[in-house]
Amino acid sequence: MAWFRKAKGPASPADEKKVKVPEGLWTKCSNCGEVIISKEIENNLNVCPKCSFHFRISARKRLEILLDDGSFTEHDSGMVSVDFLEFKDSKSYQDRIDVAVAKGGSKDAVICGEGKIEGIPVDISVFDFSFMGGSMGSVVGEKITRSIERGINNHTPVIVISASGGARMQESILSLMQMAKTSAALAKLKAKGLPFLSILTDPTTGGVTASFAMLGDINIAEPKALVGFAGPRVIEQTIRQKLPEGFQRAEYLLDHGMVDIIVERKDMRKTVANLLSMLYRSAA
Repeated sequence: MAWFRKAKGPASPADEKKVKVPEGLWTKCSNCGEVIISKEIENNLNVCPKCSFHFRISARKRLEILLDDGSFTEHDSGMVSVDFLEFKDSKSYQDRIDVAVAKGGSKDAVICGEGKIEGIPVDISVFDFSFMGGSMGSVVGEKITRSIERGINNHTPVIVISASGGARMQESILSLMQMAKTSAALAKLKAKGLPFLSILTDPTTGGVTASFAMLGDINIAEPKALVGFAGPRVIEQTIRQKLPEGFQRAEYLLDHGMVDIIVERKDMRKTVANLLSMLYRSAA
């Protein structure tokens, strides 16, 4: 039997009409499955215009959305984690730190500073999930504690926006110590009669949830944010039971009294300003 191969001829009109689509032009929503122009999502504060699914955003973007223009002053930006335990698994802890820092967002998993929300002064800490999953090590705990202490000294409200996988395992017990340290600082803030607003975004889990993230005078969550201690898969495997629909999502927690309010990203600035105007009186 003879085998023939069709010789390549000139390109057909159909081939000539094919246009290479630039990478990143379209984004598929992981909630509704719609394929949407990426710029349209970006212009909508990184929220799906079809189903209102809230995509994860950077710490810098959250500061831009929430604070008055030009009001933010960053503190403790030079603090970096140290591999004091010489921890190694598939790669060293120091290598992981270097890779995370090289991304350019921040030098650790939280950005802290002072700013204003509709003229109201605040001390604010915002987690950067892109930095090692927003994990809390000694630097993160120290920066948040210092932010709370600045709030006490400046007589200003404190806000923490969480997005974290929990305590950083590479720092062992020293990362777990940050749970107690940050919680103790919040107790001092409360004793001074100053408000603490905790904003929970997707995901807020582990030791962060088990400490300061759930201690807000008002606990605010973004829609469908995953909030819990252990992940749902771990819980199912442990108790060998199927979990309820929507378990550990913001709406489930609201129904069961774990969060006080769910706020869409576009309404966050106005809602926080309204809450602060009710809870805070300046020392002046």
